[in-house]
Amino acid sequence: MALSRPPTRCPAGGSPISPSRNDPAILAVGTALPPHFADQEAIIAALRTAWAQEHYNIERLEDLHRAVQVGGRHLALPLEAYPGLVSFEQRNNAWLTAALDVGDRAVRSALAAAALDPQDVDHLFTVTTTGITTPSLDARLVNRLGLRSDIRRSPLFGLGCAGGAAGLARAADYLRAYPDRIAVLVAAEICSLTFQRDDLSIPNIIASGLFGDGAAAVVLAGADRSGEATAARLPRITATGAVFYPDTERVMGWDVVDTGFKIVLSARVPDVVRAHVGADTDRFLAEAGLTRSDIDHWIIHTGGPRVLEAFKTALDLPTAALARSWRSLAEVGNLSSASVLFVLADLLADAALERGQRGLLAAMGPGFASELLLLEW
Repeated sequence: MALSRPPTRCPAGGSPISPSRNDPAILAVGTALPPHFADQEAIIAALRTAWAQEHYNIERLEDLHRAVQVGGRHLALPLEAYPGLVSFEQRNNAWLTAALDVGDRAVRSALAAAALDPQDVDHLFTVTTTGITTPSLDARLVNRLGLRSDIRRSPLFGLGCAGGAAGLARAADYLRAYPDRIAVLVAAEICSLTFQRDDLSIPNIIASGLFGDGAAAVVLAGADRSGEATAARLPRITATGAVFYPDTERVMGWDVVDTGFKIVLSARVPDVVRAHVGADTDRFLAEAGLTRSDIDHWIIHTGGPRVLEAFKTALDLPTAALARSWRSLAEVGNLSSASVLFVLADLLADAALERGQRGLLAAMGPGFASELLLLEW
């Protein structure tokens, strides 16, 4: 694994690595959810009629919905509005409206928490996988937020559930080159608008019970702009890494059809996690002179019960280590790229964080690929 960090090393299990002068810091995370909420039973009831037209075993489909352990989800539209969205154009127009709304609110929340104004932002990174637009989502947010006309923009599409981690890593890598700048990452996903009502495949049924809508934004500062991060118990990103798994394109993704995005979701996802995450994580940490025992906080994407259990097994973690991920899954569902950033926001709100602690942030997504980040307080 190619690790992105300064060449500071210490023996595995040895003394903590002091953050490099060039390590960017996370100043704040903001989150936003759309206004409509439906619990899982209400969603099941809304889908029951469509299921009954094509499937003889409705109870089996309902069990699949409940098995994802999601209590409810925030949705871009009221439940009764979804059957009227038939074409890709209708879905995508609704996506654009909703993604801009939650993205705008998440960025404003994060900037306010960081005591910064929109005019302070030098580079805007956007991540999404649930809709398309040109001009891209970031360009539209520039206008809504009132960002400077010399803003740099990096729109990232198609990274799916890994997108939040990948965007955070790309922003950190950028700030290593430009340590005097401020970057903002926003991950906006409106998963509910990708649901294919007439697709009664097991992957689509699981997806309709698992994925929700929302956005998260992260404000990052280059080393020259982040002098107060250590005193405020804010983390620095000390290393980033990625692993691509060859010939795994059909593990997760979209098939683009006339009605929009049709889910590709293989039952192999937990198997890929168990097969690779342990060794990948160990190599990543070893390059920083660390082992798993040096990690105090595990910030893991909320992929679903089987995926979280696979992470627990692969990393040999106690149940409590993934408590924040499980809580986020139950409360808002899988928000694709934004999910791991929701878990990060939950962690940063913890008053018990201490200087010298470390965290590993990890997510996997279409490719199939892993993204890993090492944080140090």
